Amino acid sequence: MLVRLSGSLRGTLGARRRQTVDEWAPGPNGSEAEHLFLRAMALYRMGDGRAAINLLRQATAIAPAFADAIEAEGEVLDMSGDTAAALARYEEARRLRQKGRAGAPDRHFVLRQMGSHTSEIVAYTRVLKSLKKFALPNLARGNAYLADRQPELALADYERTLKLHPASLDALALKAEALSALGKYAAAVEDLDKVIAATPKSPDSLNARGIAHMALGHVEQANTDWRRQLELLGGRPSASAYVALRLADYEAALPHLETMVRNDRRDSYWALYLRTAQIRLGQAPASAQAAAGDEWVASLLALQDGSVSSEQVMAMADTAGRRAEVLFQRGVLAHGGDRSAARAYWQQVVELGQPALVEHAAARNELSRSAS
Repeated sequence: MLVRLSGSLRGTLGARRRQTVDEWAPGPNGSEAEHLFLRAMALYRMGDGRAAINLLRQATAIAPAFADAIEAEGEVLDMSGDTAAALARYEEARRLRQKGRAGAPDRHFVLRQMGSHTSEIVAYTRVLKSLKKFALPNLARGNAYLADRQPELALADYERTLKLHPASLDALALKAEALSALGKYAAAVEDLDKVIAATPKSPDSLNARGIAHMALGHVEQANTDWRRQLELLGGRPSASAYVALRLADYEAALPHLETMVRNDRRDSYWALYLRTAQIRLGQAPASAQAAAGDEWVASLLALQDGSVSSEQVMAMADTAGRRAEVLFQRGVLAHGGDRSAARAYWQQVVELGQPALVEHAAARNELSRSAS
């Protein structure tokens, strides 16, 4: 049903109903590239394919990995009869989507999505113009906003969903995820308590409540949720590895990480985390695999090997999350010889304030364990 509601991108671009260029306004977090993309869609709907292509190309000049804009250009070219050029754009969009890295595998499926979800947001917005009193399209657009890392807009959609369908545990759980993303952790825990009371075997909700508890400094409550999640996962290696890493339980993580290194060579983080667990357990780390196409993970592997300095890697860390990753690895490397230095690094990870990061939870657990 969701597929029918969203429609194809061809339908989104190709419908001929006239509308203003500003009808599809992006959210407050919308980038310049997204603005151009949305204006291009509106212009094409008004019949100006040439102007649409120009704007789409401007968007991809600003954001070369904007797969939605590249695919949209393919749609416009395809519908204008330039099949060869359209196929090239489709292939480029497909390649970019395969290259992206999904969210943490122990989290809710919405948060595991990658890439831009602008097209979905536009499609659901169109549906809501005629079905605004239906819960499902509100929930679906909320999911697209949340996957697109726009939690404030997602929260508004989830709240509308709950007004229309107050008994929806899915909407309540996702509302809690949006609250957590906005830093409203106590409110998130309150909602997740209700969800888990009704569905105590929900791994996603236990994971979300664990993250919110950890953000509030409730280490034992978080760990209780994650241990229960680990039981419910039944040994599923990708998710189980991440939950065990949040717990800083490297022995539990190790076999799952070994499995994932064998089974998923596209994601270089598996090799990084396997070596992290081995170093913390005092084992000789596995030889570092080449992090094909991932310069960032390659730099962290080099840090573990000692072939680059922490200052060099930190200079590459262009986000708070990446700085936390470097600091966490510095703590891991320091722990064997200088536990005071390791704690200092892990304290910095905690202070960066990204509770959803695996490294944040692991650092809090390392600090809690060393203090006991």
